[in-house]
Amino acid sequence: MKYKRVLLKLSGESIGGDDGYGIESEKLFYYAQEIQKAVSAGAEISVVVGGGNIFRGLRGTGQGFDRVRGDQMGMLATIINSIGLSIFLRQSGVLAEVFSSTPAEPYAKYYSRDAAVELLSRGGVAIIGGGTGNPFFTTDSASALRAAETGSEALLKGTRVDGVYASDPEKNPNARKYSELSFDKALQENLKIMDQTAFTMCRENNIPIVVFDVNKPGNLLRILNGENIGSVVSNL
Repeated sequence: MKYKRVLLKLSGESIGGDDGYGIESEKLFYYAQEIQKAVSAGAEISVVVGGGNIFRGLRGTGQGFDRVRGDQMGMLATIINSIGLSIFLRQSGVLAEVFSSTPAEPYAKYYSRDAAVELLSRGGVAIIGGGTGNPFFTTDSASALRAAETGSEALLKGTRVDGVYASDPEKNPNARKYSELSFDKALQENLKIMDQTAFTMCRENNIPIVVFDVNKPGNLLRILNGENIGSVVSNL
């Protein structure tokens, strides 16, 4: 197995309906099944789920919401999604715990790096909600932070496209796909992979970012086993 311990980042929209809003139980069940297969193969996985399917703080500022309060609402949304994923993971036979960056008991355990790592070592899945616990930070940044804290060998960014492209492949069918590229090149070409804070943290801690199509069955396990799918952004 190329990557034994990883952090999987899922967007909130990925578990929403066709318009990216709400929660689709079928999608939660699918992701739980994909994670279960990876854990059964020996992988140690922590998960960060966004909250954009319920509320996105930055978008809320254009609708009259105060940014700080809006971000707090967004962080609560990530906890709701995390609880949903944990339900389906447990139904799939996986030991799963929801952690929160801010106190949220009894809905989630207060996040502790040591507790999360101990759970991973026992074959469990740590779902870490609540963002970083602070406003003005995205769940991308939270993912990079938690990946570094838990000693993850890679940050897997599950998307609906099969990697990183020079331009939007949904608009340009001839867009060039990168199988691998450096952090510096991605920054130079202004490729919108993750936000700058997350990018910097992964680069400084030498954590590769693997962008892949998470909606294709079996892709998560293929990535862990080192198959050449998706795109890898690293220090090369």
